[in-house]
Amino acid sequence: MKGTPYIELGPFYGAAGTVRLPGSKSISNRVLLLAALARGETRIRDLLISDDTDRMVDALVRLGVTVERAADPTRCRIVGCGGRFPARSAQLFLGNAGTALRPLTAVLALNGGHYRVSGVPRMHERPIGDLVDALRSIGARIRYLEREGYPPLEILPAQLNAVATVRMRGEISSQFLSALLMALPLLGRETTVEVVGELISKPYVEMTLDLMARFGVSVAREGWARFRVAADAAYIAPGEIHVEGDASGASYFLAAGAIGGGPVRVEGVGRSSIQGDVRFVEVLQACGARVDMGDRWIEARAPESGRLRAVDLDLNHIPDAGMTLAIVALFCDGTSRLRNVGSWRVKETDRIVAMANELRKVGASVEEGPDYLIVTPPATGLRPDVAIDTYDDHRIAMCFSLVSLGGVRVRINDPACVSKTFPDYFERFAAITAAPVIAIDGPSGSGKGTIAQRVAQALGFHYLDSGALYRLVALHALRSRVSLDDSERLAQAARSLPVAFSGTRIMLAGEDVTEAIRTEDVAEAASRVAAIPAVRQALMQLQRSFRRPPGLVAEGRDMGSVVFPDAVLKVFLTASVEARAERRHKQLIDKGLNATLAALLRDIEQRDARDTRRSVAPLQKSAGAQVLDTTCLTIEEAVDRVLDWSAEALRRAPSH
Repeated sequence: MKGTPYIELGPFYGAAGTVRLPGSKSISNRVLLLAALARGETRIRDLLISDDTDRMVDALVRLGVTVERAADPTRCRIVGCGGRFPARSAQLFLGNAGTALRPLTAVLALNGGHYRVSGVPRMHERPIGDLVDALRSIGARIRYLEREGYPPLEILPAQLNAVATVRMRGEISSQFLSALLMALPLLGRETTVEVVGELISKPYVEMTLDLMARFGVSVAREGWARFRVAADAAYIAPGEIHVEGDASGASYFLAAGAIGGGPVRVEGVGRSSIQGDVRFVEVLQACGARVDMGDRWIEARAPESGRLRAVDLDLNHIPDAGMTLAIVALFCDGTSRLRNVGSWRVKETDRIVAMANELRKVGASVEEGPDYLIVTPPATGLRPDVAIDTYDDHRIAMCFSLVSLGGVRVRINDPACVSKTFPDYFERFAAITAAPVIAIDGPSGSGKGTIAQRVAQALGFHYLDSGALYRLVALHALRSRVSLDDSERLAQAARSLPVAFSGTRIMLAGEDVTEAIRTEDVAEAASRVAAIPAVRQALMQLQRSFRRPPGLVAEGRDMGSVVFPDAVLKVFLTASVEARAERRHKQLIDKGLNATLAALLRDIEQRDARDTRRSVAPLQKSAGAQVLDTTCLTIEEAVDRVLDWSAEALRRAPSH
């Protein structure tokens, strides 16, 4: 995806499946730093592989820390330096990784060396003054190289003083407090941090304290106002540590389950998580979604009513996952209020402004304030085709992928920005989203081929003639003199079928066989081949591979009952035997072929009997299918009827 200017998603009408989450960015970078500072060796498992963690690893190596990467990139071994980085001089470029730049700034300020720390232009717009002020209060020498209060920074050797209490404002970013707490054990004396004002994002600080404890440093605290680091605090390698799945990343997939029907299950994070963003499940439950949890998994699905409720929530404790609620709000009844999210303004971009801009593109009414966002979904439905700008912000990109579940075609500009925390996000998202399927089944001569093709063309959907696949197997058998009773060889042929569809033409190993598979002997052989269970199973995945955005019209004899049981519309075409025989007779005569009406009538009756009596996937009306008798209808009338049903079915799809 690197270098790709945009990616198009949807329209999708449902979501279901299981996603194994990558490691948490917040935990990964904290663990990397603590392992580097500890005494001893730490083996890290399930590490997130992303731009942010790459920046941290690169910085640690430049600072003289031994970092050994395994063949599996999610595993590494770090030989800790026992509290002091060996390199006393270094220039560190940390991209837009706040979870790397801020804690490294704090640690380097106490390391006694000369360092320069910088990032991308947006990082130089993200304030760091509160952290620098706290570090200066204990004697650190830090210079702003461009603008007061912002990176890039120069850190100089300093004689640290014996101040016992450090004060820090709590309302700007919890990362400042986390960074200071992780650095203070290096001082070698008891130090207390007092938080001035209300501390935001408390769960992230709690996660920092939990990880410090795993490395042997327990921080005493009085509520959220005072934190005390003991004089003898020192990091000790835990031997092995596992990074749990990313709870912030989980929010997109759980929201997909709530919006798109579900169930969607995420694995790697659950009830036992140390991450605050796991509480996003409470947000979904407040919206009416059904949520189940285990120690290391969470599963979400839509409400039984199919409609989500609007909410009014304080999201101070889950600022990152809280962004996902802004998209869920598009699918809720009424106006949703997202409060206490002022920290969004100092993230990778001003997220309040960015979210408001992009939500308006899809038709929402949005009111933005200094620390809130009010979202009202459009009364007439989401706009069907939108292009979303991402502001080089991974969470904007991932959030707005969910809009595609509203039957919307979404263009996400600069999709590579997700590499910051979730490089293969769009591949994971594609695995749980489903393009809509309209399944048209019926006996030979009912008109399903012509009707399905025209419906697909009218909707702009892909088209699958499943019967052609069985005819191709039959053609191969006849040409290769394979017995129609030899199920093993026929199934093997089906599994390796070199088929390609080019417009209305059907290619077999590069040969145009469009006409060859329509002969009566191939049709007769195909009916027998289709009754073989091993052949049907071999062709199942091939048929399902045709399901891709924006949708599929699939015709055959078991499309709605077996191959696509979740089709948004199932149609069963029928017609009298006499009408079907006359249609087939006309087709053959038009092609200059001889045929008698009586023989065709007999053949159709025999084929019907064989198709309806076979043991596997017999020809039958699917549960919930619309029945359309085409005996007295023109093709145009039948197509119009199916298109009317399709419009209603797509409107009623789970995500609407």
